[in-house]
Amino acid sequence: MNIKIPFVDLSKQHQLIKNQLENAIENVLDRGDFILGKALADFETAFATKSGAEYGVGVASGTDAIALGLRACGIKNGDEVILPANTFVATLIGVLRAGAKPIFVDCKPDTALIDLEAAQAVITTLTKAIIPVHLYGQMVSPKELLDFADTYKLLIFEDAAQAHLAQREGCHPGSVGIAAAFSFYPSKNLGAIGDGGMLVTQDPDVAKMMVKLRNYGASKKYFHTDYGTNSRLDTLQAAVLLQKLPYLSDWNRDRFNIAQQYDTELAFLKNYGIIPLENHSGDGHVYHLYVIKIDNSCPQTRETIQEKLAELGIQTGIHYPIPCHLQPAFSDLGYQAGDFPVSEKLSQQILSLPMYPGLSNNQVREVIAALGSIVTGVSGSESFPNAADSVASLQLS
Repeated sequence: MNIKIPFVDLSKQHQLIKNQLENAIENVLDRGDFILGKALADFETAFATKSGAEYGVGVASGTDAIALGLRACGIKNGDEVILPANTFVATLIGVLRAGAKPIFVDCKPDTALIDLEAAQAVITTLTKAIIPVHLYGQMVSPKELLDFADTYKLLIFEDAAQAHLAQREGCHPGSVGIAAAFSFYPSKNLGAIGDGGMLVTQDPDVAKMMVKLRNYGASKKYFHTDYGTNSRLDTLQAAVLLQKLPYLSDWNRDRFNIAQQYDTELAFLKNYGIIPLENHSGDGHVYHLYVIKIDNSCPQTRETIQEKLAELGIQTGIHYPIPCHLQPAFSDLGYQAGDFPVSEKLSQQILSLPMYPGLSNNQVREVIAALGSIVTGVSGSESFPNAADSVASLQLS
């Protein structure tokens, strides 16, 4: 199948800085400091500063950033940790690996972010922390989080794997809770050329513990004070990320502008059951993903829409088709279908459209035109060149 518009295309951003990336990798090769090297230390400082935090500790993945990060923050076996059912399974696995008991809550239908009102109902004397997942590039409200955590005396541990340099109410991820976990999986807003992750924090004790936990629990070589593991962000990956970091704000702005175009030119399809998730963060939303809902009023099913878009060479994704509480691997947690109706409904409605820096205006229009043709039955790839023409054409039809 010929792919005209991929779901993600990293080639443009890499081509822009190819020489810088090659030089950075060559410098690491020349120095030979492949583990815990200079580029890692430089990147940890730079990324923490950009995130409004004091310390950064690079690890092997975003999952490790959650699992080790929770332990570094004092979460112990048997502690209850609240998290949304609507998240990638890494959030859940991180909680379980920390020895804690995950307590799921539902999400809000308009944003897909954690529902803090629902979270109030599950708090017990064992509840120690809440993990707000800053999903799809949009932060959970810092003010609401801080009020919630202060009321119930909980730690806020942010899952910011999809929200690099996002902003809301004057805060970045990493400046709200005790710590924030990031992923540098290649397709993230700031992506490595392999796996990687980081914990950022304001707390020197959390940072110190994290440094030990990622390196076999050693406070110094061959002296192991804690039960740690091997989870270190490779110096080569850090060198690549350090070169990309200065471009991140521009790439995020590009994503936001693409989302604005989607929002404007998809508006005519609202009456056909195509509804973008809401942005409550203004230009602080960094749109790791652009997600629409396909509700019951749509004349086509999500599966049909996705299939027909694929036939036209347009790739899409679904994030996420099965909520965490319904994943077979975690049935022993005791949850079942119907426990979190909003998350379950969203999992059957959502569709992620192509989104990446460098996606052109014409490509966005082609996606919208294809989607419009499929949903409305008005044929022709040029039927919906922009929002105004889209509305006019439908009024005349």
